Amino acid sequence: MSLQTDWTLDETARRRGTYYAASQRRFVPFNEPMVFRKGSMQYLWDAEGRKYIDLLGMNVCISVGHSHPKVVAAAMEQAQELTHCTAMFYHPVPAHFAEELAAAMPNPNGNIEWVVHFTNSGSEAVDLAMTMARGYTGNLDLLALRSAYHGPTAAAQSVTGISGWRHPGMPGNVAFVPDPNQYRGIFGENAGAGPYLDEIDRTIHAATSGQVAGIIIESVQGYGGIIEMPKGYMSGAAERVRARGGLLIADEVQAGFGRTGEHMWGFEADGVIPDIVVMAKGIGNGFPLGAVVARKEIAAPMAEKFMFHTYGANPTSCAAGRAVLQVIKEEKVQENARVVGAALLERLHQLKENHPVIGDVRGRGLMLAIEMVKDRNTKEPDPQTTAAVFEACRESGLILSKSGPYQSCLRLVPPMCLSAADVDQVYEGLDRAFGRLAG
Repeated sequence: MSLQTDWTLDETARRRGTYYAASQRRFVPFNEPMVFRKGSMQYLWDAEGRKYIDLLGMNVCISVGHSHPKVVAAAMEQAQELTHCTAMFYHPVPAHFAEELAAAMPNPNGNIEWVVHFTNSGSEAVDLAMTMARGYTGNLDLLALRSAYHGPTAAAQSVTGISGWRHPGMPGNVAFVPDPNQYRGIFGENAGAGPYLDEIDRTIHAATSGQVAGIIIESVQGYGGIIEMPKGYMSGAAERVRARGGLLIADEVQAGFGRTGEHMWGFEADGVIPDIVVMAKGIGNGFPLGAVVARKEIAAPMAEKFMFHTYGANPTSCAAGRAVLQVIKEEKVQENARVVGAALLERLHQLKENHPVIGDVRGRGLMLAIEMVKDRNTKEPDPQTTAAVFEACRESGLILSKSGPYQSCLRLVPPMCLSAADVDQVYEGLDRAFGRLAG
């Protein structure tokens, strides 16, 4: 059997349409399909050789750049030596990586022992974190946010608050609290954290047994539309939940590894230290990998039963993960996200001034969003305009994604090597895309 690949768009579309299950065929962004053949740092090239700026980061999986040479070299070196080794046996690469991840966690007084469990994906990491919290506390009820996204597995769906991602048959014992959305939250604009923290107390009282296993929070909601938690929310949520026997689970799958610019982990902006941290996507820069990092005493009860993720400690993926940490440090990727992200956000504010359909622009570092509305006063979501601009961006050489509970946001989460020189091109491409609506 030949392993030659036919790169033609028509044949690729035919094979995908014929042999992919309906569940996987649904996940297609553009009206017309695309085939990407090559990636290098923040750029992509399609099968016809056209160049794009990747503002999607392949769903935030590409953290330090497409085919980053140091990451590729580390993975290739390991794959040529031993591609996979089950976690039943010892291997130095994942052991080193666990040590390095633990060292990357906040530990201001030096009294926290962080331990790591590697998984295949972020969704599996969320499942494990939920199991870990319930096992440690002895409580079943978990809290989640109404516009949260935590993954497509059954357990991760149960703490996802967006109907388009939820399927029938999810497990229960989850209560949802209002998002502290400072643009369109239930308490109005810029209401701060206070009234939303009160809602946590009310929800615990009304929708749980009174004792909880924990609350899971994205420090910046990704698929929820790049909603940043306001100052005091995560720390206040931790205080309230811990008073009811629970834990704070921080989902850093999208916001982690320096993407928000100011910190390595998004939750650090609120000065809080979680009990359990979930991470994936950017951890491997495209290599499949996830992890749960938890306080040692919280993870300890898991030893009573088997818990196994087949490729979780895969040495090839872990070699890539080690290289990612090295690149973040040596190439000052986090600082680049802060500086370039601030410059890009400033240009997005200019877009808002020029185009009334834009209701809000927001975000931190290289985790940004543009939200479209039919009317700035009513803030009615405008998914149709979002879809039209999204399609036009492709013609401008920009790849991004739709986001938010109503698909009314454009999400900009490029590889963190996006340069200052790219910012003007991104602005001009977006401006052309919005301008076509008026034309």
